Amino acid sequence: MITLWPSPPGRIAALGAHCDDIAIGAGGTLFTICAANPGLRVDALVLSGGGTERADEEHAALTAFCPGADLHLTVLKIPDGRLPAHWDEAKAALEELRAQTGPDLLLAPNRLDAHQDHRGLAELVPTAFRDHLTLGYEIVKWDGDLGRPSAYQPLTTELAETKVALLQQHYPSQRHRPWYDREAFLGLARIRGIECGARYAEAFHVAKVVLDLAGG
Repeated sequence: MITLWPSPPGRIAALGAHCDDIAIGAGGTLFTICAANPGLRVDALVLSGGGTERADEEHAALTAFCPGADLHLTVLKIPDGRLPAHWDEAKAALEELRAQTGPDLLLAPNRLDAHQDHRGLAELVPTAFRDHLTLGYEIVKWDGDLGRPSAYQPLTTELAETKVALLQQHYPSQRHRPWYDREAFLGLARIRGIECGARYAEAFHVAKVVLDLAGG
């Protein structure tokens, strides 16, 4: 396993098609970075759920997953499962976010995701954020679309358990779903941990990385 040590980010942007996507796919990574960098600016954009209880859930959840951070969350009202019909609105939202921030790290869905809203957002990301380190997170689901990620953030046992607890606490509207449980979240984290030599981990897809091995 090869380890790279990038400089601590000064700003992070996190994108989700739905409320809870960011927390499920990258909650442990967000918690790790924010806990180590108090006052970090986090700009989060979610495409659907605005004006509903899900937006309230998202705000409470991301506040917990970003301890000590300067969190700015926007939740739009694009209907769930209808992103293709609202392409221009989603594109405009990403362009507006890009005009407001130049993140050192971008967390977003990955382009191999089988859910059309996740995949559509992933395809829009490089049209607005062309020169940014983007980690494409994964979300376990019925479609069976888990692939072979190329980047890993190890999680301690304590943090993996904290992530599951926060997901259960802050998204009560999702508890009825058959896949939304402790075993699913910890199971995937355990598998990704095995792949990177850790107990637990979150995994990401990276399309392009430019290295500066001279440290210039």
